[in-house]
Parts: sequence; C-alpha cells; structure tokens
Amino acid sequence: MSSPVRVEPIALMPTQAGCAVFLGDGEKAIVFYIDIAIGSSINAVLAGQTPPRPLTHDLFVHALEGFGAKVSRAVIVAVEEEVYYARLILEAENEIMERKIVELDARPSDCIALAVRVGAPVYVVAELWESLEDMTPVLEEMRKKGMNPGQE
Repeated sequence: MSSPVRVEPIALMPTQAGCAVFLGDGEKAIVFYIDIAIGSSINAVLAGQTPPRPLTHDLFVHALEGFGAKVSRAVIVAVEEEVYYARLILEAENEIMERKIVELDARPSDCIALAVRVGAPVYVVAELWESLEDMTPVLEEMRKKGMNPGQE
C-alpha cells in the first residue's frame, strides 16, 4: 500500500452551483465542487482574513482546543458518483485521559476548512489520487482566460 499523497488547495473558484476547489501536489491537480459558503471560508483563511466573529469552523477548532484536542490531518479516502469522502483525524490529550486519536467521517470541504485554520496537512489516498484525472490543464486554461481562480 502506497503512502497517501499530500495536497494543498491551489485554487478556489466560484461556479454557478457553488465553488470549485483545486487540490494539488505540485505535479497534478484534482477538482471537486463544494458549497460556496465553505469555499468563502477557506479562501478567507488562505487570504489571511480574520472574521469579526468566529465562523462555524473557527468555533469547532476552539471547541476542540477547549477539550485538549486538535486537528491532526485530513484524508480524502474515496469518491463515488462524483461525491468525495474524507476522514478527519483528531488527537486529544488532557489531564483526564491519555493521548487519544479519533477518526471521523467528514466532508472534504469541512476537512479543508479546518486544516487550513490550524495548519494541518491534507492527504489523498494514493490509489485514489492515481485514479483521478489531472485537471492542471483546465486550471491553466482558466488562468489564461483571466478567470482568477482564487488562491495560488
């Protein structure tokens, strides 16, 4: 079994139905679509903006911290009929319990929104990564047309 591939959000772009998220490893990019509000939340963090009040993902991070837990990493594990599935890995350690690792089923969009807030890595299972089409040419074409697909 191959090691998971570490990826980062390389572009976020509004679409008619939401937001396109391009994830890349420096050699290849994949794309999937998320809710526009979560796309805006991710983009704001990547742009260094701090909201005047905590957004939902900020609240979740603060709640985790309050319990001595943190987001360790996120792993995109599957795609079925264009729906992506991910696992959010949390680590907790506090005065009540010893170190504990918790794995939760989560949407990739929420995983990315949390990971960018705390600097946690995002991975794609190697077999899945290898099976997905490289969307780098699509992203480059959008850039040529001046569509400004968000963060670099």
